[in-house]
Amino acid sequence: MRLECGANSPNDSVTPLTLSSVLGALIATGRHHHDLWEVLGVDRPTVGVDPGFGDLYPDALECVAAARRAGLIVGVAGNQPETVEQMLATAGLEADFVASSAAWGVAKPDPAFFDRLIAEAQAPAESILYVGDRLDNDILPARAIGMHTAFIRRGPWGHIHALKEEAVLADLRVNSLHELATLFASDCS
Repeated sequence: MRLECGANSPNDSVTPLTLSSVLGALIATGRHHHDLWEVLGVDRPTVGVDPGFGDLYPDALECVAAARRAGLIVGVAGNQPETVEQMLATAGLEADFVASSAAWGVAKPDPAFFDRLIAEAQAPAESILYVGDRLDNDILPARAIGMHTAFIRRGPWGHIHALKEEAVLADLRVNSLHELATLFASDCS
């Protein structure tokens, strides 16, 4: 199987193993994932990427529901296109607010993103638990603004960033949203 990354020649296709390996190397070396196509030496695919229901982790809806049962305000915000808001609503996600960096006009790790998150939550930073799978985009900037943090060891960044010393700076470290949902449920007991 090959991913067609341009229509210029047969050399413009990349195997999934190569694509995944180069992405992992970029993450491990702290380079931006948008550098992927340049490093591979191919044009970025012309087909746009749009998150769909299949992109949700299977335990995401359960975790949000557990947080709501615990009486918590739940917000979902990330570096995503505006279409993510409708996609999550269609998937059945019941949050107090859902936002995208595209709609806000500011992206993580910019402190203005986290300021906007605090304003949307209508809560002080120190009462917010920010959950993320990246140290550079999630845990460290959220912590710097005064939020509590939960680092989830999941996805390419989560697994690689779990190896970094800074991972211990997160207030919580979990391997799944199911673990976090269990913690919310135990706090209600």
